[in-house]
Amino acid sequence: MADTVQPRDAKDVEAAVQWALAESKTVEIVGHGSKRAIGRPAQTDVTLDLSTLTGVTLYEPEELVLSAKAGTPLAEIEALLAANGQQLAFEPMDYAGVLGGVAGRGTIGGALAANVSGPRRLKSGAGRDHFLGFCAVSGRGETFKSGGRVVKNVTGYDLCKLIAGSWGTLAAMTEVTIKVLPRPETEQTLLILGLEPARAVEAMTCAMGSSCDVSGAAHLPAGVAGRIAADELGGAAVTALRLEGFSPSVAERKRTLETLMKAFGELATAEAPRSRAFWKAVRDVTPFAADQSNLSPRQDERPLWRISTAPSRGAELAAMIAKGASAQMFYDWAGGLIWVALGASDDAGAALVRRAVAATGGHATLIRAPASVRAAIDVFAPHDAAVAALTKRVKESFDPKGVLNPGRMWAGV
Repeated sequence: MADTVQPRDAKDVEAAVQWALAESKTVEIVGHGSKRAIGRPAQTDVTLDLSTLTGVTLYEPEELVLSAKAGTPLAEIEALLAANGQQLAFEPMDYAGVLGGVAGRGTIGGALAANVSGPRRLKSGAGRDHFLGFCAVSGRGETFKSGGRVVKNVTGYDLCKLIAGSWGTLAAMTEVTIKVLPRPETEQTLLILGLEPARAVEAMTCAMGSSCDVSGAAHLPAGVAGRIAADELGGAAVTALRLEGFSPSVAERKRTLETLMKAFGELATAEAPRSRAFWKAVRDVTPFAADQSNLSPRQDERPLWRISTAPSRGAELAAMIAKGASAQMFYDWAGGLIWVALGASDDAGAALVRRAVAATGGHATLIRAPASVRAAIDVFAPHDAAVAALTKRVKESFDPKGVLNPGRMWAGV
């Protein structure tokens, strides 16, 4: 097992990477390890544990900006923001449920390194769209910073966009700065019951094209919807459309949306408390949580895929997968994000999923599978030759010796 180093501050992080370079060691970067099981299994000499780099270093509610050390738990940041009527608008997912971890352990650095987002992404964007600046240590053992405290501060290359979604393969972040936004006064969710996936995508597309400012659009087939609210939904498939904002605005937009949606099927309403619980379950993929041991086979033994595609192709892509294997799935982002749980197999269904994605467009990431499977197949979407060469050059620019999280995303990178 790799040794663990817990730096006390940014200088210690720099010293640890410099030592690894000098000793020809490789380093795994973790916070609390809430997403450690995503990606190819780590085969490193040292674990650099950044969980001790905690604390909010700057918070100016009036300026909608917050800075924190990279190991600061998201739960701590969200509690601080809630006390001031604000939120992280990108609605970061908590992977604890699907990976069998402890809820609330994710860190702000980990969320940005993985470019995490939730149902509101279709309106507010992902973590990268709220990422203003950072300090980090590259694989060269050099401390550098990028960005600042305002949105329009980029001259030259926007490194925040590059670091977001790099999964710690380019640099170890020590401090980050993010944009925060006001929290909606209330919310309601309009539910359409009993739709088939293709028809649900039509309804969601209609809603997203309206003036109703929908901030969440998801479809859960009957067998999946029942795992969130079986008693309330009566076992029917559910297509959910969320409205957020001031109470009078939400009420007026809901009336307009009901007029648009009544042609699609039976309607129901989830008021604020129930709506928040529903979207939290969608955000955290609760229907496919690893602790649902009453299901057969156990959900934590079933491969789980996260597939992103054009919303208009979502139902088609899902149908191709369902035709080739036993699968359970649900749709977020108006059909543009599909969570797919497949039966266990040697390749976690990778060949089937990749064929469907190739036919419809998009990309797929294997979120949950045994380590032996993740070591044998591409966990992240494979690149064509040109993009793979560019990815390798970027990696070599930041980490020429391959010290940081080597092979976490792709073998040899």
